[in-house]
Amino acid sequence: MKLRHLFAALAVSMGLGASAQYYELANQLPQLLRPALSGSWQYKGFVDASALAGLGSDRANILSVTTSQGFQYTSWFYMGVGLGVDVAFSNYDKVGSRDNVPGYWKHGANTTGAMLPLFTDFRFTFGGAQNELSAYFDLRLGATFLLGNNYLEFGNGYLSNNGQFYLRQSLGMRIPVNSSNSKQAIDLGITYQLITSSNNYSWNGGSMTLNALGLTVAYEW
Repeated sequence: MKLRHLFAALAVSMGLGASAQYYELANQLPQLLRPALSGSWQYKGFVDASALAGLGSDRANILSVTTSQGFQYTSWFYMGVGLGVDVAFSNYDKVGSRDNVPGYWKHGANTTGAMLPLFTDFRFTFGGAQNELSAYFDLRLGATFLLGNNYLEFGNGYLSNNGQFYLRQSLGMRIPVNSSNSKQAIDLGITYQLITSSNNYSWNGGSMTLNALGLTVAYEW
């Protein structure tokens, strides 16, 4: 079974539980705001590493390290902000020069590049107390930026160093590792990542889309 099929199957199998959690979240919005108003924050942090394989014609394999810092509002809902470093390896076998691309002569081009994602992080935990094995769904939305002056080169164009839309979803298992501190756990998940924008240089009008799917391991405290 392909990873993307497994990811879809896991999502469907957890659909009913997710719906119940979202309904509970909608009904408890006033309670979720109370920590912000009262100052009774419950800080939480994550650090993770991912290996993602590129999908599609223009693709890049990605090695990623990110951190997310925020607050646990309930036993099943976390919200925070984060950043990271993605190292992207383009599938393009660079041959020759493309200096005739409009705007390109001001920039070099590489098939390997470092990117800086900045994101808001929403995490939902399903089933079990914090000291028990449970499942999680993590959603990150934000922007990512190619570092340096050079572009990232692909067969159909170039990813520029302007801001790109960033979406990342992970689905997996949360495994507690400290019986005396339920906040500490190891997370193992399947991750899908999307990077897209129309501010690039390509043969199809400037729009570039990168899809990647892979595995993530995280430590939370």
